[in-house]
Amino acid sequence: MKKFIILAFGILMASSLSGCTGGEKNHIAVIDTNMGTIKVELYEDKMPVTTANFIKLANDGFYDGLVFHRIKDNFMIQGGLQYPDGTMKQSPYGTIEFESHPGATHVDGAISMASTGIQVGGSSQFFICDGPQHFLDGNYAAFGVVIEGLNVVQSIASAPHDGSLEPNPGGGRPLEDIIINTITIEEQ
Repeated sequence: MKKFIILAFGILMASSLSGCTGGEKNHIAVIDTNMGTIKVELYEDKMPVTTANFIKLANDGFYDGLVFHRIKDNFMIQGGLQYPDGTMKQSPYGTIEFESHPGATHVDGAISMASTGIQVGGSSQFFICDGPQHFLDGNYAAFGVVIEGLNVVQSIASAPHDGSLEPNPGGGRPLEDIIINTITIEEQ
């Protein structure tokens, strides 16, 4: 019953925050970075709890000025946690319930909720896949896909990093800051 109530709340939040009330198109997240712009279609129809959380944070300006703090070529770029000076920023809304959908997989350009483990809900951190990462399917909450700017994702992922997370889970912090200027939500 508790899961049903949380899911119903997530669907209600998604509808009220995004205006997606069934039959309407999903919203687009426009991620403006100092390396270019990435446009992502959010899967509100498949992942209502996760997308509602992301939309609320974006509309609050939560992500403005944060950096992609973990990158790896042919894997992913991750952000939503740190400022350029390394100071951490935590979501004011806490952790959300883990959510999965067979139609939301880790294809090239998928955006997914980062978390502390397999099938654990996330809060504000997200990553965008550089290449398909299907071993993550069902374990992390993919909640959208890049529709423009995949070349920007690839450029960010291939930027030099410090290797601080090699070999597993891999990657590291970029040697030069890759800043999320803003994330805005638009209608499709």
